[in-house]
Amino acid sequence: MAQDKKDTYAIECRGIRKTFGSVVANNNVDLDVKYGEILALLGENGSGKTTLMNMLSGIYHPDAGTIKIGGQEVSINSPTDAIGLGIGMIHQHFKLVDVHSAMDNIVLGTKEKRIRPKELKSRIEEISSKFGLEVDPEKKIYNMSVSEKQTVEILKVLYRGASILILDEPTAVLTPQETEKLFAILRRMKEQGCAIVIITHKLNEVLAISDRVAILRKGESIGTVPTKESDEKKLTELMVGRPVTLEIERPEKKADATPEIIVRNLSVDRPDGTAGLSHVNFDLMEGEILGVAGIAGSGQKELCEAITGLTQIKEGSIIHRKEELVGMTFKDIRTRGIRISFVPEDRLGMGLVASMGMVDNVLLKHYQDQKGIFIDRKAPRKMAEKMVEELGILTPSVDAPVRMMSGGNVQKVLLGREIIAEPNVLLTAYPVRGLDINSSYTVYDLLNEQKKKGVAVLFVGEDLDVLLSISDRILVLCHGEVSGIVDARKTTKEEVGLLMTGVKEPKEEMEESTDGSK
Repeated sequence: MAQDKKDTYAIECRGIRKTFGSVVANNNVDLDVKYGEILALLGENGSGKTTLMNMLSGIYHPDAGTIKIGGQEVSINSPTDAIGLGIGMIHQHFKLVDVHSAMDNIVLGTKEKRIRPKELKSRIEEISSKFGLEVDPEKKIYNMSVSEKQTVEILKVLYRGASILILDEPTAVLTPQETEKLFAILRRMKEQGCAIVIITHKLNEVLAISDRVAILRKGESIGTVPTKESDEKKLTELMVGRPVTLEIERPEKKADATPEIIVRNLSVDRPDGTAGLSHVNFDLMEGEILGVAGIAGSGQKELCEAITGLTQIKEGSIIHRKEELVGMTFKDIRTRGIRISFVPEDRLGMGLVASMGMVDNVLLKHYQDQKGIFIDRKAPRKMAEKMVEELGILTPSVDAPVRMMSGGNVQKVLLGREIIAEPNVLLTAYPVRGLDINSSYTVYDLLNEQKKKGVAVLFVGEDLDVLLSISDRILVLCHGEVSGIVDARKTTKEEVGLLMTGVKEPKEEMEESTDGSK
């Protein structure tokens, strides 16, 4: 990238409008990004961020307004047009072929895939050196870490000549150390004259990496502010349109608290026969929030499904109030009156039926309580109406399909349905994934209220700042094993990040933490 392009506009959007039927996704949106600049794009769920970026990357076409790239007005009708203009988008979910090497993925879909491997490798290494990227061109994707896969995605767009990069939630599944490595790459790219747009819900990262912050609210531009003149409170108020309390209350747990769940030597295999969990030990106490941290695929899913009877246990014990759960199915646990509730990460797949309304989704949870041959919807309806009132769920009616709701409201329905069952153990898997800050803090408040009532809460999360703020202790998983259990008040996210990569605690601390007693 020529240095003389710095301080000139890479992207200029003026009066952008996009509708889908009667829904206005973007309305009169203005946005500009300079070469040699990192712009953060913020907004609540449904504010139009992704729609706007999809128009820049050629997936959608605006109904009105103009887009200029490098000072020239353009029409972007396809992703091919976008890359031809030097625009590359790196999606949160990587688009890589696992069985191919990094080199094969980088040239996949280009006309240059037939060039000699030696020459191709040399070109890739040249780009890598220029931008401070580290990847083995011959390494298979299935052998790579999440961070390495992301590097390959960045190399893909740079190889195609992109000088404008759009990154969608790039740190969602990275450790703090991997995040810092990514930020170092982005800063190097900025120095080389690239224009970068980063979409993220993590305000601390926005303040750490960006030069300016553009805010969208309900599809419209609210403004763009210099990062150095902003803070989390100001950015949140601009996004939401009103002050939002960000302090998470974290009362001390009771000194005489007893375990609700005791896990010993738990091992679970995945369907393909590989180890999902291996010899896991911990206690989940009443009136505590136990956070679970780990790189994606470290055993979080298997842990939740083992406790709820949704998967077969290879070895070990799970005791709930002196009752052994191993050998019980999900139905067995429900029919025996064991009050364990589960909020899975797949909201509209495993959690709720998208085509059903709130009443029927509540009924699904309590259908075994029905008596007689006729279905009684009165009790589920009362529960649904109570959830709407107490949780502020926005829906046309309790009978409207839940798929018509926003992500935040869907999560409130799912969480509310499990809470209204009055559990003594509540398992939540990534309950705020993809939610804006306002919806996220509603979820945190709900979980904290359950803790105050003495419920044992297992909180599987990916944002370490949140885990440190809301949890009493944090259980860290690495490759299906417990690499440490730490006091959330006395540790740092850097220490948790090291545990996520398999760097163990000192031996004496491990002996205390893995037996579940500390």
